[in-house]
Amino acid sequence: MIEERYDEERFEFGEAVRVTRNVRNDGTYPGREIGDLLIRRGSVGHVIEVGTFLQDQVIYTVHFLDHGKMIGCRAEELISADAPWNPSRFEFRDKVRCNRDLPTADGVIASGTEGEVLKILREREPLLYHVRFPGKTMQVPEVVLEPADPANFREPEE
Repeated sequence: MIEERYDEERFEFGEAVRVTRNVRNDGTYPGREIGDLLIRRGSVGHVIEVGTFLQDQVIYTVHFLDHGKMIGCRAEELISADAPWNPSRFEFRDKVRCNRDLPTADGVIASGTEGEVLKILREREPLLYHVRFPGKTMQVPEVVLEPADPANFREPEE
């Protein structure tokens, strides 16, 4: 993996990678319904092609040999297969709500405030998240978060 090139090609042909979120059909995978689960997060595959989508998004075609599937993944959905892996409840871009007041240097983020998951720090126990709340990004543990829309939240498939 080429760490310093986060926004460009950072995985090389043949490199083993792990998908960090459940990948569902967005309409581009033939023979499956939109929304169908294609591959579970944590699955390991190998990069077989690097391309672009809409001229500005790098897409990696990953072959998940054990599942018999080749799936296009964005860089933020992949980590090196050798990187630490701890499953998480929330994923990149999930809408969440804090379930308690979160003190900050300049005030407090009130319980119930909604935010969006920007990053998951899997290297530690407990897992930590970078969450963008209105006007502030904070690093918080999973225990202080809940789904922003519980009725439509899909718990991770294990």
